[in-house]
This record gives sequence, structure tokens and C-alpha cells, in this order.
Amino acid sequence: MKVIIVYDVNIERITTIRKILKQYLSWVQNSAFEGELTEGRLEELKSRLYEVIDPNTDSIIVYTISNPRWVDKRVWGVEKGGTDNIL
Repeated sequence: MKVIIVYDVNIERITTIRKILKQYLSWVQNSAFEGELTEGRLEELKSRLYEVIDPNTDSIIVYTISNPRWVDKRVWGVEKGGTDNIL
């Protein structure tokens, strides 16, 4: 499935969160990642992130898209990340 993850975490955890997410998805914006994951890999990623975040102050939003035909991605300006496996 296609996955988009955006986050807003305490500055102390930004680098750690980014490093974890880079192992699973493509970094497309400062606080946004996207790519393809299985349900199992998404659960694995969730577990790893929950070891780092403070659920009382940090926020991670996960969008999952089962059918990629429902997504129309448009980039205005510079496209960051530049990989072929993005939405």
C-alpha cells in the first residue's frame, strides 16, 4: 500500500525520527515521507517510532492509500527526494 507520513515532534527527536523513517520510506519534505509498505512493515515502523516519541507532545500522522488510482500527486516548485518509488 502507498503510505504518507508527516510528523511534528520535539526538536530533540527530529533527527532520530528522520533516520528511522528513511529506512522505510522516501524523504520528500522536511517532515514528510512517502512510499510503499506492507501492513507488516508499517506495524514494524510504528513500533520503532513509538519507542522514540512522546505520545503526549509529539504527533505523527499516517495516510494509507490502498488504491493508488485515487491519488493525484502534484508538486509545485522543487520536488525534493527525487526517487522513482514515490506517489
